[in-house]
Amino acid sequence: MRRYLFPLILGVLGCAILVSLGVWQLHRLAWKESMLADIQRSIEGAPVPLPAAVDPSMKYLPVTVSGTTTGQEIDVLSGTRESGGGYQIVSALVTDDGRRILLDRGFVDQDHKRDPRPPVRLDVVGNLHWPQEKGSATPAPNLDQNIWFARDVPAMAKALGTEPVLVVAAEVRGDAQGVEPIPVAIEGIPNNHLSYAVQWFMIAAVWAGMTVALIWRIRQRQY
Repeated sequence: MRRYLFPLILGVLGCAILVSLGVWQLHRLAWKESMLADIQRSIEGAPVPLPAAVDPSMKYLPVTVSGTTTGQEIDVLSGTRESGGGYQIVSALVTDDGRRILLDRGFVDQDHKRDPRPPVRLDVVGNLHWPQEKGSATPAPNLDQNIWFARDVPAMAKALGTEPVLVVAAEVRGDAQGVEPIPVAIEGIPNNHLSYAVQWFMIAAVWAGMTVALIWRIRQRQY
């Protein structure tokens, strides 16, 4: 019996730990789904005029803004399923009350990157956003070609001389100049907790199987 005790304890403890990790991931899944539902409700809310004071706690707030682009823009490397590779066009916008903000106007494909986009008046419905796209491996912008590899609100605001405020357009009235709005959506927010839970439960099953196999081998040697 002593021969079985250590592998049995090891097997039970290992399975308990692995199953608890899977259950924790299921709890995280429920939390993430609730958070995504809250974000979706915020995105779809009734738009309000751009607040005078804006901070990242207002992320996803639907807003309306009217003004004129300056002709200055940042082209962020991007892509869509329909058009393939291209760029997100982030323009400096002077609002009707004189503020300078960032406006993510949407997407153009690679062939239209260099199309002229002179100053134009636009009425926009969109969402405040502070994307977390820049990581340690993100290359620095290619300023000579005006190619950025992530939307970095503080850096873009500094480059275009605006407030660190980004509105992502969902609807645009006026001359869009060939730019297709790409509204904020929850699809880009990762939610992999279910797959992680399944992985932990599968490892627990393998661990249990290995424990049973080890005990069986010990039993065979005994006879």
